[in-house]
Formats: sequence, structure tokens, C-alpha cells
Amino acid sequence: MKNRLLSLFAVLMVASVTVIAGETQLASDVNLDGVKCIVAPRDAQASKSAEYKEGKVYFCCGGCAGKFAASEKKYATQANRQLVQTKQYVQTGCPLSGGDVDPATEVTVDGTKVAFCCGKCKAAVEGAEDKEKSSMVFSDKAFAKAYKKADKS
Repeated sequence: MKNRLLSLFAVLMVASVTVIAGETQLASDVNLDGVKCIVAPRDAQASKSAEYKEGKVYFCCGGCAGKFAASEKKYATQANRQLVQTKQYVQTGCPLSGGDVDPATEVTVDGTKVAFCCGKCKAAVEGAEDKEKSSMVFSDKAFAKAYKKADKS
């Protein structure tokens, strides 16, 4: 009986360490330092996430995750931005024209670095109102032109 209890205890210890290690690995896959929830302006949490475009988007709480699930399209621009900010997607072209990117045109839009093909595209985004900038750079249309899933290898 004593041996069975010790065996059970050992199995439970190994299982709990495995679960903790798994959670740590999941949390470390994406760096959430400075990343905000896509619904509310609060820090995103690794434990609150949803699958989106072959990646994960992160929320501050379960309530925001529920709002996103109910209306993904409403939050698509911010979800796209967060995929880039967390380096799950990388920029491959200008979000306005789809052309090759000139690193000298890089600016920060809604906490995320973005570059353009030319000064004209950069100026168009810089001249827009703050609410419009993110949409110009991370809307589904811009996202399809300028970003692709990051290669993990």
C-alpha cells in the first residue's frame, strides 16, 4: 500500500511539472512585453488568447476574448497589428502599394514598426489622423499586401 501511494505521488509530481513546463513554453513562444489587448487598452495576457490567421491574438481578460469571438471582423485591424507586433507575421511589402519596402521609411504605428516603399506612402500615413493610421497599415486589405506568416525555422 505504501509503495502504491509513493508511486501515485511520483506520477502526480511528474504530471504537475510537465503541465507547468508546458505553460511556461506556451507563454515564452511570444513576447508580450508592451503588447496591449486588441479589444481594451490593457496589457495582453498569455493565458487569454484565441487562434487567428495561423497565429494567436492575446487579450487582457476572458471578457475581451468573448467580444472578439463574437465579432472578429470588428477587431481584425488590431488583431492583424498584434500578429505583427508579436512577430508571428513579418512585413514583406508596403501596406499601401504592396511594393518593396525601403527601411529608411520606417515609422511606428500603434506601437508597431512599419516601413513603406517610398516617402509618399510614409507621408500619407503620417498625415492621417491617429485612428486612421492603424487601419491604413493593418486592415485586412493592407495585411494581405504587406505581411506573411513568420518562418519559425
